[in-house]
Amino acid sequence: MNQRIWNLRKESFGAKPAISIERALLETEFYREHYGKHSLPVLRALFFRHLCERKTIYIGAHELIVGERGPAPKVVPTFPELTCHSAKDLRILNSREMARYSVSETDIATYEREVVPYWKGRSMRDRVFGNVPQEWKNAYESGLFTEFMEQRAPGHTALDGTIYSTGMLDYKARIADRIARLDYLNDPLAPERAEQLRAMDIACDAVIIFAERHAALAESMAQAEQDHHRRAELLHMAQVCRRVPAHAPRTFHEALQMYWFVHLGTITELNGWDAMSPGHLDQHLAPFYEAELAHGTLTRDSAKELLACFWIKVNNHPAPPKVGVTAKESGTYNDFTQINLGGLRRDGTDGVNEVSFLILEVADELHLLQPQPSVHISSQTPQRFLKAAARVIRNGYGYPSVFNTDTVVMQQIRVGKTVEDAREGGTSGCIETGSFGKEAYILTGYLNVPKVLEITLNNGTDPLTGMQVGPQTGDPRHFATFDDLYAAFTRQLEYVVDLKIRVNNYIERMYALHSPAPFLSVVIHDCIEQGQDYYNGGPRYNTNYIQCCGIGTVTDSLSALKTHVFGTDTATADAEASKLPLVSMDELLTALAANFRGKEALRLRLWNKTPFFGNDDDRADNLMRRVYDSLFAAIDGKPNTKGTVYHLNMLSTTCHVYFGKMLGATPNGRLAHLPESDGTSPSHGADRQGPTAVIKSLSKMDQIKSGGTLLNQRFLPAVLAGEGDLDKLAQLIRTYFAMNGHHIQFNVVDTATLRKAQTTPDEYRNLLVRVAGYSDYFVDLDADHQEEIIRRTEQEFA
Repeated sequence: MNQRIWNLRKESFGAKPAISIERALLETEFYREHYGKHSLPVLRALFFRHLCERKTIYIGAHELIVGERGPAPKVVPTFPELTCHSAKDLRILNSREMARYSVSETDIATYEREVVPYWKGRSMRDRVFGNVPQEWKNAYESGLFTEFMEQRAPGHTALDGTIYSTGMLDYKARIADRIARLDYLNDPLAPERAEQLRAMDIACDAVIIFAERHAALAESMAQAEQDHHRRAELLHMAQVCRRVPAHAPRTFHEALQMYWFVHLGTITELNGWDAMSPGHLDQHLAPFYEAELAHGTLTRDSAKELLACFWIKVNNHPAPPKVGVTAKESGTYNDFTQINLGGLRRDGTDGVNEVSFLILEVADELHLLQPQPSVHISSQTPQRFLKAAARVIRNGYGYPSVFNTDTVVMQQIRVGKTVEDAREGGTSGCIETGSFGKEAYILTGYLNVPKVLEITLNNGTDPLTGMQVGPQTGDPRHFATFDDLYAAFTRQLEYVVDLKIRVNNYIERMYALHSPAPFLSVVIHDCIEQGQDYYNGGPRYNTNYIQCCGIGTVTDSLSALKTHVFGTDTATADAEASKLPLVSMDELLTALAANFRGKEALRLRLWNKTPFFGNDDDRADNLMRRVYDSLFAAIDGKPNTKGTVYHLNMLSTTCHVYFGKMLGATPNGRLAHLPESDGTSPSHGADRQGPTAVIKSLSKMDQIKSGGTLLNQRFLPAVLAGEGDLDKLAQLIRTYFAMNGHHIQFNVVDTATLRKAQTTPDEYRNLLVRVAGYSDYFVDLDADHQEEIIRRTEQEFA
């Protein structure tokens, strides 16, 4: 880390997130004047150009990569067309203890006067809540599911390598060619396509204008600069900004700046869920690195410096603030830019190269919140790369996360993608699988699977709110067999899933009609040829995901019911449990309603005498597989509005904490309102046989049928202290992936350190921990999320 990078890192780490109202004011003014005068795609594109022409731009004193979404680092805009924050929202964001965004009272007053009146009833969130059925609202408010699109534009998005060989002027030429080929005689959608293509053309101009403004600013700064070296840097940066994104990059520097302008364009145009990711950045940059190294115009150190500048630039962009339920379940600054390293090339050869190692070094040295690297391990990946990743994991940042390339490819082939597009794909956000540069893979929100069991045990009523949120499937006291109970559970599950999908599809059309994304559509394959927007079926592949939470909690709860209420087959029953008298359903339901008050002996029996998922015990693991198959049957293949279908993935992010708050006591002995299990991880403290047993349990889930699974593991630092310990970690990963595991990630930290960080947070500002599919600063987490991490089982190798 040289002096420049040390300075930039210090500035980035110390900057406090704040809200800028500039974008909201510019948008409100523009919409007042232009709404109704243009088609929606053209209106959105013209506003994007208006924003690129007028928004405040910034070049920092030490920067080599330029461009900000807001007027300065760590300053984020709002998106009132999606979610119009109220003055109350802004004051909460300005005053809350964790994930605070500062905003002045003057700006709040201006926002309340100028922005809120116009967007009231016009924002996407208002449209959603103004039109969805009451039954959906009841289920939503009870915590049965969340809905991402009620306040952020759909995502995920990750790019392939096209932008490194194609400039915006090239895209404009493609657009012009497609307009010339429109068939107004035989294609009834030709006028609609023409408007979309015209919008894309305007969007290309917008991002070129944005870059040209940075070039002009750099030149003016150079004129006033006294330091000759910095003046030369500014003039070179101006040349880079004149080159990209109008033209394809030629150098390593231009390639990084090209991506960054495209990244900024997509996250400034609309606030897509989980931002934007560059995909296989190491593979995209390798040709530039290798060519310049050979010609002597770049050194390893200068490439590393540029990568570090880029890394810090991403870190300067916290996620725009959320409201409502989403603020409750996702209180992080992380905008989920994931950098895929390694994996496979499109032709099936190994994707690891020297830039892969450079990026690992940069991530290790900077250890910032974001971007967060992931390593993608195939059967072809060299062991030295996995060992290099393990050395970074050992340092306790919670990253890189580790993905199984072969499983990721098979997941995509299963749903109809070509093998080449599948290899070129990977994961973005947390663990979500997609075809990079060719797919809109939309996360629609989380499904609270243990809550579905809870309403099953209450005949469709939510005991928290008293509302009837599911069908009446019978009083469980009258169920004669476990299969009767499970049949009721699947009926509730199918009802809740179908309710969610019906409204998802409505919201999806609302975005297609009211919030197109013409610039994003430019850089995603087939949108130009189709003449259709990213949100309207333009990409080559279009997928919707429902993220299923709490499979550990629901599996263990079903196992407890089967073991202690209905009894199990004596050949498979726990020897001690089989000697105990059965618990009546009435007794168990009464204990759950009382949160086990006065029933601690029963709670301990459920906790200690039940086969639990995560211990390589078929009694529990077969139930996990049954639940997973039920989720798959309820979700996979349901139609979306773009001619394709829904799939499931097993991701909770931090929603397992929020969902736990909305859930009473559960039959596995978990007390009310504590977190559920996260991702596909076992319940907290239930995995008692070590990490090998955990991965063997997970291997019984057919993960290829999913769009991603998430497995958290926690190790004590001493467990990974030696070189041989890294070999053991690498072997654990290889073994899990040989069994078709999708993903695994590690916290390497002891409880004593975490408790000290709670007591003296200022001394642990740098402490990163893996929360879910991302890492966060431990001291920035609220108490609930801190305790959830502390409660994870501390594993060690046998």
